[in-house]
Amino acid sequence: MNFQLRKKLDRGEKLIGTLLSLPSPEIAEIMSMVGFDWLFIDLEHGPHGFMELQRMIQAMKPNCGALVRVPEVSEANIKKVLDIGAEGIIVPKVDTAEKAKQIVSYAKYPIQGVRGVGAARAHGYGLNFKEYVERANEGTLVVIQIEHFEGVNNINEIVEVEGVDVIFIGPYDLSASFGVAGQLEHPLVKVAIEKVEEACAKAGIPMGYFGTNPEAVKPYLQNESYQLITCGTDSGFLIEKGKSVLGELGS
Repeated sequence: MNFQLRKKLDRGEKLIGTLLSLPSPEIAEIMSMVGFDWLFIDLEHGPHGFMELQRMIQAMKPNCGALVRVPEVSEANIKKVLDIGAEGIIVPKVDTAEKAKQIVSYAKYPIQGVRGVGAARAHGYGLNFKEYVERANEGTLVVIQIEHFEGVNNINEIVEVEGVDVIFIGPYDLSASFGVAGQLEHPLVKVAIEKVEEACAKAGIPMGYFGTNPEAVKPYLQNESYQLITCGTDSGFLIEKGKSVLGELGS
């Protein structure tokens, strides 16, 4: 594994991905062939198991990286996702610096963390074990999501946690936490995002954002703070295209 996403982020590149909610190796393969820089594979809301995840990552073309949203914070979940070959993890609803520290610890080998050492797909099943272990702590991306007002309130402490690589805004859950679910332009939501942006800029941490369509993410593509952009979902693309075809046929 060459940890290409880490290298690209360090160069300041903007990386465009899409979210995969369906446990399909074929969809992962097609999306990696289309030209996305990375795929956001969602184990939090999607029905994926770890074997399905491995098949999806195996199907992806090598110039496209995988970041996997874990279903919950646990040492086992994070270890398995990374051992399978994800270039990093995305962790939902991180509200405190203490939780961020725990996540980083689970993602890093000793002495930086407590990640268990075993030979799996990421290690070439043992063939590339030494090389992977030597590079993993530096190369693995830890992306945490701010999607609740408590995380916004604690953002100045969270961005100071060593090993947090990207702060990713979850706009829909963030709006819901303020009682205005789906109202992404609501003043409460916009002020909250601005507070996170200020803290990340001060700490020098890049940001990420999810939008359902190109219009939703274009403002963030133009904002230098944002490097991980997620546009659309696999199921959304299918629905949109299906409706479009039926509309053109007059059905």
